[in-house]
Amino acid sequence: MALINTYDGRLLLSETTVGAGAQVLLLAFLGTAIGLGPAGWLTGLAFGLATWAVLNRALLRTRTRTFGPANRVTLGRAILVGAVTALVADSFESSPPVSLFVGLTAVALILDGVDGKVARRTNTSTALGARFDMEVDAFLILVLSVYVSMSMGPWVLLIGLMRYVFVAAAKAMPWLNGSLPHSMARKTVAAVQGVFLLVAASGLLPYAMGFGLVALALGSLLWSFGRDIAWLFRNREGREGLTATATVHETVTVAVVAPAERRTAELVTS
Repeated sequence: MALINTYDGRLLLSETTVGAGAQVLLLAFLGTAIGLGPAGWLTGLAFGLATWAVLNRALLRTRTRTFGPANRVTLGRAILVGAVTALVADSFESSPPVSLFVGLTAVALILDGVDGKVARRTNTSTALGARFDMEVDAFLILVLSVYVSMSMGPWVLLIGLMRYVFVAAAKAMPWLNGSLPHSMARKTVAAVQGVFLLVAASGLLPYAMGFGLVALALGSLLWSFGRDIAWLFRNREGREGLTATATVHETVTVAVVAPAERRTAELVTS
C-alpha cells in the first residue's frame, strides 16, 4: 500500500532528498562566504531535516503521484528560508551581511507569487501544495519577526506568532475553523507583512520610520484577524461539526467542510 514501494514514491523521495542536499550546499556556501557559526549551522540543518521529514510524510500520506513544478518552486523557497533562518540564528552572535540577508529574503518573497501561478498554469494545484506554500510563508514571517524584534523589541514577535496562536486556539474553539468569504483586504494585509519586515530589517529607513512601518504591519494584521474572528463568531452556529444548517430565513441545508489549514492559508498567505 505504501507509495514508497512504488516507482512514483521513490521518485518523490528523490526530489525531496535533492532539496535537502541543496539546503546543505547553500549552508556550506554561507559558511565559506561569511563564516557561518555553529548556531547558524545547527539551525539551518535542523530546518532542512525537518522540512525533508515533514514533506516526505505528507507526500506519502496523500499518495501524491508527482511532485509538480509548483512544489519545486516552493521547495526552492523553503531552501532560501532555511538559509535566512540560519543567518538569523547566527545573528545572535554576529550580524550577517545585510546585502546577503536582504537578497535571500527578497528572492524568497518574490517567488511567493510564482509558485501559485505555476500551479494554475500547469493545472497542478493541490491541497498539499497550498499547505506547503502556506507553511513556508508563515515560517519566513516568523523568522523575520525574530530578527526585527532584536532591534525593535519583543512586541514584533506578535506578527510571526499570530498565525500559530490562531491555529492553537482553533483546537479549543472549532468554530474558528469556519470558512471565510473572499477578501482582497485580507490577502493584501498578509502580503505586506514580509515586505514591511524586510524593509525594517534592511536598515534602509531611519529607525523611527522603520518602527512605524512594523507597527503599521502589526496593526493591520490585528485588524484583519479581529475582523475575521468577529465574523466567525457571529456565524459560529453549527460550525463545530462537519455540517452546518442554514438560518431560519433559509430553506436549504448547507454542507460545511472547513479544515484549519484552509482557514489559516487565507489569513497568512498571499
